Amino acid sequence: MTASSVLHPVTGPFVWRGDELAADGGWIHHLTPEQVDELERVGRRFVADDPDLRTVTPAEYPVPVCAAVIAEIGREMDSGRGFVLVRGLPTHRYDDALAGAVFYLMGLHLGVPMRQNELGDLVDHVIATSDKTLRDRSAVPSRVRDRLPFHSDSSDVVALLCLRPAKEGGASSLVSGATLFNEVLRRRPDLAPLLLEPWYFDWRKQDPDAPADWYTSPIVSRTSGVFSMYAGTGMIKAAQNHRDVPRLTPEQIEVLDLLDEVSQEPGVALDMDFQPGDTQWLLNYAALHSRTEFVDHPEPERRRHLLRLWLKRDVGRPLVPHFGRHVVMDRSETRDTSTTTTEAGHFRIGEAVVPRQDWGH
Repeated sequence: MTASSVLHPVTGPFVWRGDELAADGGWIHHLTPEQVDELERVGRRFVADDPDLRTVTPAEYPVPVCAAVIAEIGREMDSGRGFVLVRGLPTHRYDDALAGAVFYLMGLHLGVPMRQNELGDLVDHVIATSDKTLRDRSAVPSRVRDRLPFHSDSSDVVALLCLRPAKEGGASSLVSGATLFNEVLRRRPDLAPLLLEPWYFDWRKQDPDAPADWYTSPIVSRTSGVFSMYAGTGMIKAAQNHRDVPRLTPEQIEVLDLLDEVSQEPGVALDMDFQPGDTQWLLNYAALHSRTEFVDHPEPERRRHLLRLWLKRDVGRPLVPHFGRHVVMDRSETRDTSTTTTEAGHFRIGEAVVPRQDWGH
């Protein structure tokens, strides 16, 4: 297989540069007062009803005023830039349960919430619960303050709600996967085909309760004319700590380093400062995400705290076999109601918005 005979540059609206998008702001949707009123009203009913997060359905909590904007978010993820930032929720007026309820409701209308760990949690947290750094092999990336390498999550959609920003830093960063691929193909066409081959990813570092140390996936899927990327150079390199994982070849290391190099070049990524109430909706196959290093407020109640949802969004997107963390994506039940997770998981919104302080230590 040669790059010239198989690979060609990707085109489409999801091929973008951050400096171009930053200039127009078209990726930000500002909620109207009517939309905010509806989300608050339905969110308060959600909190009062206290439904099981594993079984609640969008039909039980309709949001007709927000139907158009929710549909537009879906279209932008599926066939546009691949992401949307929604701004305007006045979460400074809410407690965390109401903020989480509004966020979960929006997610229900955009996909099916997925388990994010082996405990069964459907709402996870991006919050520093220890002073570890990523140099510590036991550190969980979502629970430290380091800058993160660009990566994909294990879902169709990853969504974030900013409850509280950092004292300093902590900007959310996105980069177009297609832009990265095009640059690798332009600069090193000899290395680009490697991205379509299987790679070993560290599963244990992503979830300390994982049933295995690693899994495999291609970085790039190109099938039926559709491009998708699933990447995480940090997780690939961390997998080398497991003795049964084959050693990376010099060429593989070169292409991983090139992906990191391009993603850090000025103007390639889009950095956004999360404001309280901001929600970011991202198709994992279109863009990689990261964050800058941050400094927390000294008071625990003011620490940087994001809520995270993973969504299954089945719109018929073609993917090559065993793409992404398929050991999760292929589970028959997205929201597992089995007895194995009933006691461990947090399945009510009031408990789900409270981060586990001891998880991932």
